[in-house]
Amino acid sequence: MTTTTLAPEPATPAGRNPEAVRRRERAVPAPIPFGRIAGVELRKMFDTRSGFWLMASLVVLSLAATAVTIIFVDADNLDYEGFASAWGMPMSVVLPMIAVLAVTSEWSARSALTTFTLVPGRGRVIAAKALVTAVVGVVAIAVAAAVGALGYLGVAAVMDLDPVWNISFTELAQVTLASEIGMFMGFMLGTLFRSSPGAIVAYFVYALVLPGVSSALASTNTWWAEHATWFDLNWATMNLYSEMTDKMWAQLGVAGLIWLVVPMLVGLRLVLKSEVK
Repeated sequence: MTTTTLAPEPATPAGRNPEAVRRRERAVPAPIPFGRIAGVELRKMFDTRSGFWLMASLVVLSLAATAVTIIFVDADNLDYEGFASAWGMPMSVVLPMIAVLAVTSEWSARSALTTFTLVPGRGRVIAAKALVTAVVGVVAIAVAAAVGALGYLGVAAVMDLDPVWNISFTELAQVTLASEIGMFMGFMLGTLFRSSPGAIVAYFVYALVLPGVSSALASTNTWWAEHATWFDLNWATMNLYSEMTDKMWAQLGVAGLIWLVVPMLVGLRLVLKSEVK
Protein backbone atom coordinates (compact mmCIF):
# COMPACT_ATOMS: atom_id res chain seq x y z
CA MET A 1 0.00 0.00 0.00
CA THR A 2 1.32 3.48 -0.95
CA THR A 3 0.52 6.83 0.51
CA THR A 4 0.00 9.93 -1.70
CA THR A 5 0.51 13.32 -0.17
CA LEU A 6 -1.73 16.06 -1.61
CA ALA A 7 -0.61 19.69 -1.52
CA PRO A 8 -3.15 21.76 0.38
CA GLU A 9 -5.09 24.40 -1.56
CA PRO A 10 -4.22 28.02 -0.71
CA ALA A 11 -6.36 29.18 2.11
CA THR A 12 -8.87 31.89 1.34
CA PRO A 13 -10.39 34.27 3.85
CA ALA A 14 -13.53 32.99 5.44
CA GLY A 15 -16.70 33.70 3.48
CA ARG A 16 -14.89 34.43 0.17
CA ASN A 17 -15.39 32.41 -2.99
CA PRO A 18 -12.02 31.11 -4.36
CA GLU A 19 -13.24 31.47 -7.97
CA ALA A 20 -14.22 35.09 -7.34
CA VAL A 21 -10.79 35.75 -5.84
CA ARG A 22 -9.08 34.29 -8.94
CA ARG A 23 -11.22 36.41 -11.25
CA ARG A 24 -10.27 39.58 -9.39
CA GLU A 25 -6.61 38.71 -9.60
CA ARG A 26 -6.66 38.52 -13.41
CA ALA A 27 -4.97 41.37 -15.28
CA VAL A 28 -7.34 44.16 -16.29
CA PRO A 29 -7.15 44.72 -20.08
CA ALA A 30 -6.05 48.14 -21.26
CA PRO A 31 -8.85 50.40 -22.53
CA ILE A 32 -9.38 50.56 -26.28
CA PRO A 33 -7.36 53.50 -27.70
CA PHE A 34 -9.46 56.47 -28.74
CA GLY A 35 -7.83 56.50 -32.18
CA ARG A 36 -9.05 52.97 -32.82
CA ILE A 37 -12.60 53.92 -31.79
CA ALA A 38 -12.51 56.92 -34.13
CA GLY A 39 -11.22 54.72 -36.96
CA VAL A 40 -14.08 52.27 -36.44
CA GLU A 41 -16.63 55.08 -36.42
CA LEU A 42 -15.14 56.42 -39.66
CA ARG A 43 -15.48 53.01 -41.30
CA LYS A 44 -19.10 52.81 -40.15
CA MET A 45 -19.84 55.89 -42.26
CA PHE A 46 -18.79 53.99 -45.41
CA ASP A 47 -19.81 50.42 -44.58
CA THR A 48 -23.58 50.84 -44.97
CA ARG A 49 -25.18 51.37 -48.36
CA SER A 50 -26.75 54.68 -47.34
CA GLY A 51 -23.50 55.95 -45.86
CA PHE A 52 -21.49 54.96 -48.93
CA TRP A 53 -23.83 56.71 -51.36
CA LEU A 54 -24.05 59.81 -49.21
CA MET A 55 -20.27 60.04 -49.24
CA ALA A 56 -20.17 59.37 -52.98
CA SER A 57 -22.84 62.00 -53.56
CA LEU A 58 -20.51 64.67 -52.17
CA VAL A 59 -18.12 64.15 -55.08
CA VAL A 60 -20.92 63.65 -57.61
CA LEU A 61 -22.73 66.82 -56.54
CA SER A 62 -19.49 68.81 -56.62
CA LEU A 63 -18.89 67.69 -60.20
CA ALA A 64 -22.52 68.37 -61.15
CA ALA A 65 -22.47 71.85 -59.60
CA THR A 66 -19.24 72.65 -61.44
CA ALA A 67 -20.73 71.45 -64.74
CA VAL A 68 -23.93 73.46 -64.26
CA THR A 69 -21.90 76.59 -63.52
CA ILE A 70 -19.83 76.11 -66.67
CA ILE A 71 -22.90 75.55 -68.86
CA PHE A 72 -25.27 78.25 -67.61
CA VAL A 73 -23.03 81.12 -66.43
CA ASP A 74 -21.82 83.64 -69.01
CA ALA A 75 -18.09 83.67 -69.62
CA ASP A 76 -17.90 87.35 -68.63
CA ASN A 77 -19.36 86.54 -65.20
CA LEU A 78 -17.33 83.43 -64.47
CA ASP A 79 -15.30 83.63 -61.29
CA TYR A 80 -14.39 81.26 -58.49
CA GLU A 81 -17.10 82.67 -56.22
CA GLY A 82 -19.72 81.43 -58.68
CA PHE A 83 -18.30 77.91 -58.51
CA ALA A 84 -18.17 78.07 -54.71
CA SER A 85 -21.79 79.16 -54.51
CA ALA A 86 -22.80 76.29 -56.79
CA TRP A 87 -21.25 73.50 -54.69
CA GLY A 88 -22.17 75.15 -51.40
CA MET A 89 -25.90 74.48 -51.78
CA PRO A 90 -25.81 70.65 -52.15
CA MET A 91 -23.20 70.45 -49.39
CA SER A 92 -25.56 72.21 -46.99
CA VAL A 93 -28.11 69.42 -47.54
CA VAL A 94 -25.93 66.29 -47.70
CA LEU A 95 -23.49 66.99 -44.86
CA PRO A 96 -26.16 67.27 -42.11
CA MET A 97 -27.66 63.97 -43.27
CA ILE A 98 -24.27 62.30 -42.83
CA ALA A 99 -24.08 63.72 -39.31
CA VAL A 100 -27.58 62.49 -38.47
CA LEU A 101 -26.80 58.95 -39.63
CA ALA A 102 -23.49 58.95 -37.74
CA VAL A 103 -25.54 58.96 -34.52
CA THR A 104 -28.86 57.36 -35.38
CA SER A 105 -27.80 54.48 -37.63
CA GLU A 106 -26.77 52.31 -34.67
CA TRP A 107 -29.98 52.99 -32.77
CA SER A 108 -32.13 52.34 -35.85
CA ALA A 109 -30.21 49.16 -36.75
CA ARG A 110 -30.09 48.02 -33.09
CA SER A 111 -26.29 47.75 -33.15
CA ALA A 112 -25.78 50.26 -30.34
CA LEU A 113 -25.98 47.43 -27.80
CA THR A 114 -22.95 45.76 -29.40
CA THR A 115 -21.02 49.03 -29.59
CA PHE A 116 -21.64 50.00 -25.99
CA THR A 117 -20.88 46.45 -24.83
CA LEU A 118 -17.47 46.54 -26.50
CA VAL A 119 -16.85 50.14 -25.37
CA PRO A 120 -18.83 50.66 -22.13
CA GLY A 121 -17.81 54.31 -21.95
CA ARG A 122 -20.52 55.80 -24.14
CA GLY A 123 -18.94 59.23 -23.90
CA ARG A 124 -15.84 58.01 -25.74
CA VAL A 125 -17.96 56.61 -28.55
CA ILE A 126 -19.96 59.83 -28.94
CA ALA A 127 -16.76 61.90 -28.82
CA ALA A 128 -15.30 59.73 -31.59
CA LYS A 129 -18.46 60.18 -33.67
CA ALA A 130 -18.29 63.97 -33.19
CA LEU A 131 -14.61 64.09 -34.17
CA VAL A 132 -15.17 61.99 -37.28
CA THR A 133 -18.17 64.14 -38.23
CA ALA A 134 -16.10 67.32 -38.00
CA VAL A 135 -13.26 65.81 -40.03
CA VAL A 136 -15.62 64.57 -42.75
CA GLY A 137 -17.14 68.05 -43.00
CA VAL A 138 -13.76 69.74 -43.45
CA VAL A 139 -12.56 67.14 -45.98
CA ALA A 140 -15.82 67.40 -47.96
CA ILE A 141 -15.51 71.18 -48.26
CA ALA A 142 -11.85 70.83 -49.26
CA VAL A 143 -12.73 68.28 -51.97
CA ALA A 144 -15.57 70.45 -53.28
CA ALA A 145 -13.32 73.52 -53.32
CA ALA A 146 -10.63 71.57 -55.20
CA VAL A 147 -13.13 70.24 -57.75
CA GLY A 148 -14.50 73.75 -58.29
CA ALA A 149 -10.99 75.16 -58.68
CA LEU A 150 -10.01 72.52 -61.24
CA GLY A 151 -13.21 73.10 -63.17
CA TYR A 152 -12.64 76.85 -63.14
CA LEU A 153 -9.03 76.48 -64.30
CA GLY A 154 -10.15 74.19 -67.12
CA VAL A 155 -12.80 76.64 -68.30
CA ALA A 156 -10.38 79.56 -68.02
CA ALA A 157 -7.83 77.69 -70.12
CA VAL A 158 -10.34 76.73 -72.82
CA MET A 159 -11.90 80.21 -73.02
CA ASP A 160 -8.58 82.01 -72.59
CA LEU A 161 -9.76 83.84 -69.47
CA ASP A 162 -7.74 85.23 -66.61
CA PRO A 163 -8.82 83.36 -63.44
CA VAL A 164 -10.43 85.57 -60.80
CA TRP A 165 -9.82 84.09 -57.34
CA ASN A 166 -12.20 86.32 -55.42
CA ILE A 167 -12.57 84.09 -52.32
CA SER A 168 -9.98 84.55 -49.60
CA PHE A 169 -8.82 81.90 -47.16
CA THR A 170 -10.81 83.65 -44.42
CA GLU A 171 -13.99 83.49 -46.47
CA LEU A 172 -13.39 79.81 -47.25
CA ALA A 173 -12.86 79.14 -43.53
CA GLN A 174 -16.18 80.88 -42.76
CA VAL A 175 -17.94 78.74 -45.37
CA THR A 176 -16.43 75.66 -43.75
CA LEU A 177 -17.62 76.84 -40.33
CA ALA A 178 -21.15 77.32 -41.70
CA SER A 179 -21.08 73.75 -43.02
CA GLU A 180 -19.82 72.46 -39.68
CA ILE A 181 -22.66 74.24 -37.87
CA GLY A 182 -25.14 72.53 -40.20
CA MET A 183 -23.49 69.17 -39.59
CA PHE A 184 -23.55 69.52 -35.83
CA MET A 185 -27.18 70.62 -35.98
CA GLY A 186 -27.84 67.23 -37.58
CA PHE A 187 -25.59 65.56 -34.99
CA MET A 188 -27.50 67.24 -32.17
CA LEU A 189 -30.87 66.16 -33.58
CA GLY A 190 -29.52 62.64 -33.88
CA THR A 191 -28.69 62.56 -30.16
CA LEU A 192 -32.10 63.97 -29.27
CA PHE A 193 -34.22 61.63 -31.40
CA ARG A 194 -31.92 58.60 -31.84
CA SER A 195 -34.05 57.72 -34.87
CA SER A 196 -33.00 58.39 -38.46
CA PRO A 197 -36.45 59.34 -39.87
CA GLY A 198 -37.32 61.52 -36.87
CA ALA A 199 -33.98 63.36 -36.88
CA ILE A 200 -34.02 63.92 -40.66
CA VAL A 201 -37.58 65.30 -40.58
CA ALA A 202 -36.66 67.53 -37.64
CA TYR A 203 -33.65 68.87 -39.53
CA PHE A 204 -35.69 69.80 -42.59
CA VAL A 205 -38.24 71.51 -40.35
CA TYR A 206 -35.39 73.48 -38.81
CA ALA A 207 -33.68 74.25 -42.14
CA LEU A 208 -36.72 74.89 -44.36
CA VAL A 209 -39.78 75.66 -42.25
CA LEU A 210 -38.42 77.76 -39.40
CA PRO A 211 -36.61 80.28 -41.68
CA GLY A 212 -39.91 80.95 -43.45
CA VAL A 213 -41.71 81.41 -40.14
CA SER A 214 -38.96 83.73 -38.93
CA SER A 215 -39.11 85.79 -42.13
CA ALA A 216 -42.89 86.09 -41.89
CA LEU A 217 -42.59 87.20 -38.28
CA ALA A 218 -39.93 89.75 -39.21
CA SER A 219 -42.22 91.26 -41.86
CA THR A 220 -44.94 91.89 -39.26
CA ASN A 221 -42.96 92.55 -36.09
CA THR A 222 -40.37 95.33 -35.97
CA TRP A 223 -38.67 94.06 -32.81
CA TRP A 224 -38.13 90.61 -34.31
CA ALA A 225 -36.83 92.12 -37.56
CA GLU A 226 -34.19 94.04 -35.58
CA HIS A 227 -33.20 91.27 -33.15
CA ALA A 228 -33.93 88.00 -34.96
CA THR A 229 -30.26 87.34 -35.68
CA TRP A 230 -29.66 86.95 -31.93
CA PHE A 231 -32.18 84.10 -31.74
CA ASP A 232 -32.34 82.63 -35.25
CA LEU A 233 -29.32 80.41 -35.95
CA ASN A 234 -30.15 80.24 -39.67
CA TRP A 235 -29.92 84.01 -39.98
CA ALA A 236 -26.79 84.19 -37.87
CA THR A 237 -25.12 81.46 -39.93
CA MET A 238 -25.93 83.21 -43.21
CA ASN A 239 -23.76 86.11 -42.05
CA LEU A 240 -20.76 83.79 -42.42
CA TYR A 241 -21.10 84.18 -46.18
CA SER A 242 -20.27 87.89 -45.84
CA GLU A 243 -17.70 89.94 -43.96
CA MET A 244 -18.23 89.25 -40.26
CA THR A 245 -18.23 92.00 -37.64
CA ASP A 246 -17.83 91.64 -33.87
CA LYS A 247 -21.58 92.01 -33.46
CA MET A 248 -22.24 89.25 -36.01
CA TRP A 249 -19.86 86.89 -34.18
CA ALA A 250 -21.67 87.66 -30.94
CA GLN A 251 -25.04 86.98 -32.56
CA LEU A 252 -23.73 83.68 -33.93
CA GLY A 253 -22.50 82.71 -30.47
CA VAL A 254 -25.79 83.50 -28.74
CA ALA A 255 -27.94 81.80 -31.39
CA GLY A 256 -25.59 78.80 -31.40
CA LEU A 257 -25.84 78.53 -27.62
CA ILE A 258 -29.65 78.51 -27.78
CA TRP A 259 -30.13 76.22 -30.76
CA LEU A 260 -27.04 74.03 -30.71
CA VAL A 261 -25.14 73.87 -27.42
CA VAL A 262 -28.01 73.55 -24.94
CA PRO A 263 -29.97 70.97 -27.01
CA MET A 264 -26.72 69.09 -27.61
CA LEU A 265 -26.13 68.79 -23.86
CA VAL A 266 -29.67 67.45 -23.44
CA GLY A 267 -29.16 64.99 -26.29
CA LEU A 268 -25.84 63.76 -24.91
CA ARG A 269 -27.48 63.23 -21.53
CA LEU A 270 -30.17 61.11 -23.19
CA VAL A 271 -27.60 59.06 -25.11
CA LEU A 272 -25.55 58.42 -21.97
CA LYS A 273 -28.55 57.43 -19.84
CA SER A 274 -31.05 55.87 -22.26
CA GLU A 275 -31.64 52.14 -22.17
CA VAL A 276 -30.22 50.42 -25.23
CA LYS A 277 -32.67 47.91 -26.74
